Amino acid sequence: MHEIIEVSSRKDLAGFIEFPLALYRGDPFYAPMPVFEQKKIFSPKNPFYHDADVKLFLLKENGKIKGRIASIVNRRHLAAHADGAGFFGFYESVDGPDIARALLDRVAVELGKAGLKLMRGPMNFSTNEECGFLVEGFDTPPMLMMPHNPPYYAELMEACGMRKSKDLFAFIHQIQERLPEKVLRVAQIAERKGITVRPINMKRLRAELQAFKDIYNSAWKDNWGFIPITDEELDDMAKRLKDILVPELALIAEKDGAPVGFFGLIPDFNQVLRRMKGRMGPVEIVKALYYSRKVDGLRMMLFGIKEDWRLKGVDALLIREAFAYLDRVKKYKQAEFSWILEDNLPVIRLTELMGSRLYKKMRIYEKEI
Repeated sequence: MHEIIEVSSRKDLAGFIEFPLALYRGDPFYAPMPVFEQKKIFSPKNPFYHDADVKLFLLKENGKIKGRIASIVNRRHLAAHADGAGFFGFYESVDGPDIARALLDRVAVELGKAGLKLMRGPMNFSTNEECGFLVEGFDTPPMLMMPHNPPYYAELMEACGMRKSKDLFAFIHQIQERLPEKVLRVAQIAERKGITVRPINMKRLRAELQAFKDIYNSAWKDNWGFIPITDEELDDMAKRLKDILVPELALIAEKDGAPVGFFGLIPDFNQVLRRMKGRMGPVEIVKALYYSRKVDGLRMMLFGIKEDWRLKGVDALLIREAFAYLDRVKKYKQAEFSWILEDNLPVIRLTELMGSRLYKKMRIYEKEI
């Protein structure tokens, strides 16, 4: 017999955070954030909480945790889309349709109380962060802020009546391969239009990321599930990324000094997190310092072109300049372009033009309440 309790104490929160550490024990691909960082995520200090109602739940059988889930009412999403959608997130469980159904039903009750008509997820917490269940590509480890889960999650969702809402794609590119000539030719189109590219200035990181926010919010405003990044979230992003950003791989495209595009490849710090296993003691700190120098993967996390400058070679120019740096340093082996909406055909075609290969799919599910 199981019971579901709402997280209401430090002990409960510790159980919520540490349950996946036990669930994925022995999984070489699992890369949890340090526990102390996760505690910040689930703190009211997290700027996401300022415009959302979040409740965390644990499912227990005979006193042992067998699953967890979060109920999320995102007021900014509702203001932007008016679709009556609420969300579930941070789902983890042992295999069992009865357990999955109980957890999802608990969230459905919470969302129904808020007057919502649709449950969608997983979102951890929104499309600006980690989202979706991995449904293809289990044979390689996830990159930074990308999902990793057991293959049976998809079966559990379907058994509970959840249907596909949207698929997200991840493409992999082998960096040692030369960029195709067509990419280089397209980049020259942007140059002839007076577009210049420069690395971000780390001494002005907040201002540089403000430029990214403005571009991102403009470029993505019509995309499925999009909600704008706020200034508070921008400050939080700056704190989280400042120690791992490589300026030469975080580039701003400008026309007459005004930003028109942004492209950022972030070192895959998951290669370090996998070694730390969620802990941050003296041994783990030594490991982090050692393995951080050996990171050889990248993930494209920051990308956007202002609408007036799309299809004019700006994206190709940004990629050319980033890959010119990669060719000089010869440190990184592969780059992941993720995530990309399954129907974002211009970006998909760009990645395919580069010779990148679709290698992972994530799925977001939904169900009427």
